[in-house]
Amino acid sequence: MAALAAAAMAGAAASSQTPTFYRDVLPILQQHCQACHRPGEIAPFPLVAYADARSHATAIAKATGARAMPPWFADPGVGRFKNDPSLSAGQIHTLAAWAAAGMPAGDPRDAPPPRRFTRGWNIDPPQTVVRMPVPVRIPARGQLDYTYEIVPTGFAAGRWVQEAEIRPSSRSHVHHAVVYVRPPGSPWLQGAPLNRPFTARDLGQRSLWTDSEILLVYAPGSAPDRWPADLGKYVPPGSDLVFQMHYTTNGAAGADQTEIGLVFNPAPPARRVLTLQLTNDHFVIPPGADDTQVAVDGTLPGPATLLSFFPHMHLRGKAFEYDLVAPDGSAVPLLRISHYNFFWQRSYTLASPLPLAAGAKLRALAWYDNSAANPHNPDPTVAVRWGDQTTDEMMVGFFDLAVPAGLDKWRYFAQRKR
Repeated sequence: MAALAAAAMAGAAASSQTPTFYRDVLPILQQHCQACHRPGEIAPFPLVAYADARSHATAIAKATGARAMPPWFADPGVGRFKNDPSLSAGQIHTLAAWAAAGMPAGDPRDAPPPRRFTRGWNIDPPQTVVRMPVPVRIPARGQLDYTYEIVPTGFAAGRWVQEAEIRPSSRSHVHHAVVYVRPPGSPWLQGAPLNRPFTARDLGQRSLWTDSEILLVYAPGSAPDRWPADLGKYVPPGSDLVFQMHYTTNGAAGADQTEIGLVFNPAPPARRVLTLQLTNDHFVIPPGADDTQVAVDGTLPGPATLLSFFPHMHLRGKAFEYDLVAPDGSAVPLLRISHYNFFWQRSYTLASPLPLAAGAKLRALAWYDNSAANPHNPDPTVAVRWGDQTTDEMMVGFFDLAVPAGLDKWRYFAQRKR
């Protein structure tokens, strides 16, 4: 009993110690913050050294106390996600106590080993980097059509992609980027130029719709793909990568030359990852309406394993939800985002992938705030419909499935016709 009491007293003494940077704060920053807060990354300042954190200690305490940082928008009561960067209550308290105590440094010998990152990337060192050969010039003002650039891979053999990251060179101008895989013989964009930018107007087309497979989607705040060894996305030999770029102007002219880094599976995986989407492009959001709901559902043509979600809306986006709908019409929520943030478009990877049978129905629900109370609303006096620009709206619920490696997207959906 005496030993137990002594241990309890020692634990209480340790927990009451004033937090120090090297012993208590740096491990939190490494685990939860440095992916963005390091030189060359999206955050406005690094949090690597003591001087970095000391300069921003009050802001760190305030932002983490409000759970504004790290940015994460999944409601905690629905689902568990392995890429959740949220801090525990104890970690938030540590950061606040450290700031309140005057930011003591402590003993540098208490510091954990530095976290290792690939210079210039958030994935392992890329084995291949595919870059748009010609930069896109972006004016200071005005609305821009989607820009495309088709880049041949030169792959003589098919490649399985285990990790992928899209990196714009001008993040402040990129609303989103989608990199598609265009296999040899595809009719999509036939006659379009290679290795230089173009728009639909250049081709005389009103639409550049495609059912080509998506390699990766990028939007502000999104993360790269990293799949375990038994999963990968397939790029057939001789394929092109098609960069679909949506640029927005911000008052300063610039140029962008986006690239995608790829890490390949060391051996062919057992399962292929397909990025699919639930989309509703036929909706009207009335002027001034603060809670308009838009819904869409879809049925899986064959068995698959649900891996992750990536919801996409524009400035009037308010909330988003994915549900699994039972035959009796009841629904089990899989992801609920009560406060959607256009400026931090996160992906949500299930902690436990969900096996689904053929015929499983997924539903996406989106809510929009077109009222004057929405501080990001471009114009609350107009009805809003689907459109490419941020002043329009979108409703897309991307999701990733794992299927047998031999099934591409077309073979997977062909099961519906059997």
